[in-house]
Amino acid sequence: MAPRPPATGSTANDAPPFRQLPGHTRVRLTVFADGASRGNPGPAAIGASILDPAGIEVGTVSARIGTATNNQAEYRAAIEGVREARRLGATGLDLRMDSELVVRQLSGRYRVKNAALQPLFATLLAELDATGPYTVGHIPRERNRRADALANAALDA
Repeated sequence: MAPRPPATGSTANDAPPFRQLPGHTRVRLTVFADGASRGNPGPAAIGASILDPAGIEVGTVSARIGTATNNQAEYRAAIEGVREARRLGATGLDLRMDSELVVRQLSGRYRVKNAALQPLFATLLAELDATGPYTVGHIPRERNRRADALANAALDA
């Protein structure tokens, strides 16, 4: 797949109506997402923590996803985190991940060469575009502990 221009987001919001957070008509949420795989591939799970502008957690995702590679789990965590943010009424989004690969692929710095990741990449971009303006950024693992804990809790359940 050819590199994509840097992730600057979109102003289009073709998403179906979702319930809004109380007291908000437009809200930008932050999604911290992480995937985990025990084995590569192996049993895998996803976690995401969604924060409101005040930094309060307003939603989470924690689920087993079957067998997957770590990179597939990272993409799936981001996809489900963005979908949950949309369900919560996000009209803009900041996606934060500790996966340099996913962040660099979304920013266009890396090409998506792996055939198994290409449809996940396309799905994530479509979800981000449907949400509204967005940013994607890399964070250190230490700042992604909550999403990591949600993914591991699902694996351990």
